[in-house]
Amino acid sequence: MYENYSGVANDPEEGRRIAEALGPHKAVILRNHGLLTGAGSVDAAAWWFITMERSAQAQLVAKAAGETTLIPHAEAKLTYGQVGFELAGWFQFQPLFEQISRTDPDLFD
Repeated sequence: MYENYSGVANDPEEGRRIAEALGPHKAVILRNHGLLTGAGSVDAAAWWFITMERSAQAQLVAKAAGETTLIPHAEAKLTYGQVGFELAGWFQFQPLFEQISRTDPDLFD
C-alpha cells in the first residue's frame, strides 16, 4: 500500500517512493487512486494487473453480499506457490495475448 499518492507521478522522487513501496512485490495499491504492477516481463505485469483488478472486484462483490471468510494462510501460501511466480504470470497472459493478436492485429502496426 502506498498511502502518500498525490496525483500524477511526474516527480522522479514520487516514482522512487512508489518503487520503494512496491519493493520486492509484484503490486502496490495507490491509496485513493488505483493499482500498479511490475514484473520481469510486460506479459507478467499485465497479468498481475488484470488478476489484481478482478480480485478487487470479486472482493467488493463478496463484501456486498455479506460476511466474508478469510482464506487460511497455508492455503493462500500454497496457491501463491502454484500461480504466483514470474513464469506463471507470463504463461497465464498468453491466451489473452493470442486473443488480442487475433482480434486486433492492427495494434502491432
